[in-house]
Amino acid sequence: MKHFTPEQFKHCHLGLLLGRAALLKDRIIDTHMEPHGITAAQFKVLIIMAQFGVDTPAELCRHLSLDSGSMTRMLDRLEQKGFLARQRSEADRRQVQLVLTEQGQQLTDRLPDIGADAMNELAGAITPDELQTLERILKKILVAAGDSITLLRVGDK
Repeated sequence: MKHFTPEQFKHCHLGLLLGRAALLKDRIIDTHMEPHGITAAQFKVLIIMAQFGVDTPAELCRHLSLDSGSMTRMLDRLEQKGFLARQRSEADRRQVQLVLTEQGQQLTDRLPDIGADAMNELAGAITPDELQTLERILKKILVAAGDSITLLRVGDK
């Protein structure tokens, strides 16, 4: 369904609003994670590992839409901070498997609480019904665009 003409596009703010909301979300997560020495980007890696059982750099790249060089640098920082370790896969020695350290597991156990606080701060101005509608609309847009991660992970939840 086409919603815009070139003339209407001049007054369309959808892309800007989605981008600004994503930036605000990351700033809020940064603030909540600062006491733990973790950035919003690092939070995303740890929460995906913990909640979805993702344990390879390639799969994390797919979830976060990052290139392998950026992911390598991110994993290097998390490893230096003592939150994860890399090990060779037992099944395929060419593949690297990621595991949370004890310190990483302790932090990831707290991430749902920290994430909930951050999302409550982000969405605090809207009603529960509005939040549900917003999530439904965003999922619909992403699925229609063929976003495989949305199809795989959040489907109709």
